[in-house]
Amino acid sequence: MWNWKTAYRSFYYATAEEPEDIQLKPQQTALLVIDIQNTYLEAKEDTQENQRWQPFFKRMNNTVIPNTAELIAFARQHNIEVIFARIACQTEDGRDRSLSQKKPGFNYLLLPKDREDSQIVSALSPIDDEITVLKTTDSALTGTNLRLTLHNMGIKKVIVAGIFTDQCISSTVRSLADESFDVLVVDDCCAAATDEIHQRELEIINMIYCHVIRKADLEKMIP
Repeated sequence: MWNWKTAYRSFYYATAEEPEDIQLKPQQTALLVIDIQNTYLEAKEDTQENQRWQPFFKRMNNTVIPNTAELIAFARQHNIEVIFARIACQTEDGRDRSLSQKKPGFNYLLLPKDREDSQIVSALSPIDDEITVLKTTDSALTGTNLRLTLHNMGIKKVIVAGIFTDQCISSTVRSLADESFDVLVVDDCCAAATDEIHQRELEIINMIYCHVIRKADLEKMIP
């Protein structure tokens, strides 16, 4: 039976005491949705490569996007600040990107900010004055004003959802933890390229940089 207090224990925390119950104060809490963008749901041109990514597409369409839509609705209902981060460069040729996004391979990303493939998927679109930060880095804090924004709004706890668990999620979570934010990562609102990578990364970051929970756990955390 799932229990966030004992799940995803790495070697370091296998014998650690169970954490205390978490109580979220909506006015001090933000939901951060990271990089669920159109580009990552597009079919691959190569048939073999497209087949290789089918488990990821399935998890995104059947689990992550529907669950994240419900998570966003939950946050809005409880007056929890909803913030989005997306990979997007300011220039058409991407000369403003960080080095990691200019290197050849999977992480090569050229996503001009106004292009359709760089937009957040329509099922999760921001509304009203919800904040979206644009980044050309893995961490949503490193290359944006998000740190200052969170402090200005009095945020103490950050709920994190999005992709990829082992890359931008992990990098952002570690940055938030280093800035002394309490972080919750929602297991069933995140994905990596494979489920094995996803689960392994959650085990690595759990207990030290964040607490890994599931969407259903949040209802018990609002006083």
